[in-house]
Amino acid sequence: MATKKPATLGTAAKLGYAMPAEWEPHEATWLGWPHHATDWPGKISTIRWVYGEMARKIGAGEKIRLCIDSPSEEKTARSILARAGVDLSGIEFLPFPTNRGWMRDSGPIFVRHPRKRETAIVHFHFNAWARYDDWQKDRVIPERAARLLGKQLFNACHEHGDFVLEGGGIDVNGRGTLLTTEECLLDQETQVRNPGLSQAGVEAVLKQNLGVTNILWLGGGVVGDDTHGHVDDICRFVNPSTVVLCQEKNPKDINYRPLAENRERLEGMRLEDGSKIQVASLPMPAPVAFDGLRLPASYANFYISNAAVIVPTFNDPNDRVALGILADFFKDRQVVGIHAVDLVLGFGTLHCLTQQQPA
Repeated sequence: MATKKPATLGTAAKLGYAMPAEWEPHEATWLGWPHHATDWPGKISTIRWVYGEMARKIGAGEKIRLCIDSPSEEKTARSILARAGVDLSGIEFLPFPTNRGWMRDSGPIFVRHPRKRETAIVHFHFNAWARYDDWQKDRVIPERAARLLGKQLFNACHEHGDFVLEGGGIDVNGRGTLLTTEECLLDQETQVRNPGLSQAGVEAVLKQNLGVTNILWLGGGVVGDDTHGHVDDICRFVNPSTVVLCQEKNPKDINYRPLAENRERLEGMRLEDGSKIQVASLPMPAPVAFDGLRLPASYANFYISNAAVIVPTFNDPNDRVALGILADFFKDRQVVGIHAVDLVLGFGTLHCLTQQQPA
């Protein structure tokens, strides 16, 4: 059984656990069935059909663990998923109520022990991006997952209390290097996750709980990002030594300078073994807005599953360019686009909605 006080046994890293890269084999993908209608104003029915397409692509290669808010929502989910061509035998419907259901940020973050061939969960304490009040149900999902699966649960904490982190705020290469942003994890004014905690303190907690040894800090994220700087909207590892980095070519666009500055930073950074990072450019789509508000549309919010890499698309000429770039890196699985103009109304897309459970 999972324990609620793993500190008595040591940290995840001390016990040999580390977070694997997303492209490594999965046992399952965690999703949360969408029910928070105001995340997608007037579009919740459309979003559920998008989930059907996501589940069809992901479910071709792994189990899906789907958190369901209520019995009536499960009935709706089963109906839509079946009509969308999803094999329901590959879906585990979990009666885990959620506030918002963005599994990347509130779901269980898994670490793996390479010799014991087992996984555990680290509980990073979700607080709705230090922005909203409805997080209490989401926050306990990692605990519930640990009990369901019989996994060790490590409590991420620091000298001031629980450590707050969302999965979208980090990306790892599975060899010891982690990417994040100063805007997200070091901000002490706007959306403050861990008040009073220094950069050194943040790095210590990440190393103790994710088994990383090398932390690379980019600056800020894209405009419109409700999370205040998640790295999964700007820069992602595609293999142990290469990242794709969003590039805005229009110098008048508000994203142009921040993304260029991140490229400049990466040029001076090194991987865990001292080698230089290979950087490939990923285009940005034309601005997507709703009711006059710029949304964080980005091709970097792709998700790597066993059977496919699913990529958000925006009815934009750069859709095909982005799919081609990613297909060059993932020749072992299908790279497919999923329409995300409606999804991004919720200030996130495919990566934000998914969380991998390593095999």
